[in-house]
Amino acid sequence: MAVTGSPRDAKRSPRKDSGARRAAAKRGARWSQHVTQTSNALDLEPGVFTKRTARQVALSLERSVKASRRRKSDPYRSAMSMLSFHINRAGKSLSPERRKVLGQAKQELRAIFGRDRAH
Repeated sequence: MAVTGSPRDAKRSPRKDSGARRAAAKRGARWSQHVTQTSNALDLEPGVFTKRTARQVALSLERSVKASRRRKSDPYRSAMSMLSFHINRAGKSLSPERRKVLGQAKQELRAIFGRDRAH
């Protein structure tokens, strides 16, 4: 009885989308940018995440959620979701200083929307 492949090979399933991912990478496409621009999450002001202070970032997000017609959930959740999405997708390319400012922007958003975590 001849074995044609190892048992590990039998368990592996081919990735269905690997070709699409490679093609997107060759085009330079970034799915997170596509999500930010086309999803029903929120219409953002240009440069919102590059503002200098946490307060400026939070106020910009507040203005965006109040003006947007594309958000699905309540304003606080939409703003916090987009901020978290940006922080998570930026990953290692986000400098420690920038990460700190954006983390403080989360606290500013909580204060603006009256969701302080102090109990």
